[in-house]
Amino acid sequence: MTLYDLAAFSVAMFLLAATPGPGAFITVSKALASGFNATLPVIAGIVAGDLVFLLAAIYGLAAIAEVFSLLFVMIKYAGAAYLIWLGVQLWRAPPKQMRVAASKKYGFLSGLSITLGNPKVILFYLGFLPAFVDLHALESVDVVLTALALALILGSVMLFYAFSAARTGMLFKSEQSQKRLKRTAGSVMIGTGSVLLAKA
Repeated sequence: MTLYDLAAFSVAMFLLAATPGPGAFITVSKALASGFNATLPVIAGIVAGDLVFLLAAIYGLAAIAEVFSLLFVMIKYAGAAYLIWLGVQLWRAPPKQMRVAASKKYGFLSGLSITLGNPKVILFYLGFLPAFVDLHALESVDVVLTALALALILGSVMLFYAFSAARTGMLFKSEQSQKRLKRTAGSVMIGTGSVLLAKA
């Protein structure tokens, strides 16, 4: 793999990560509800999910992905329903309990399931990735470099979303504003989950 190939993949990865999707929405919602540090397990799950698809594409597991397509659909439904449930919980919880409740309810597995059930991610790795990288010519060092580029770019973009949302949340100190903020985060979760269910 040439440096040009790696650069092309990095640009494509950045555009995929920067485009708001379920991963970005759940990260922002988590940051608004629980603060920046609470988003780290979610972001780790999102990155892990992308790495799963990257390795699947590189090692020719697209056929296996088709065999387990029903599993991916089930994961998508479960992740969407979970997001809606969490959004409802944020709406119903008293303001003083929202941060604690939200911080414990979802983390790594939520980020992972949201990514594994995201059709945009599946399409990118199993469809468009070969246009940027010659998957058959990759050596072990190329796989490591590609995975590192993915983790660095996707992780950085998600951390930026989380940091920006957490800083926004810190501006709202009163109980009433905190309540509105949490309900906004809950609405985003419910909306994202509903969209995922509609596309499933």
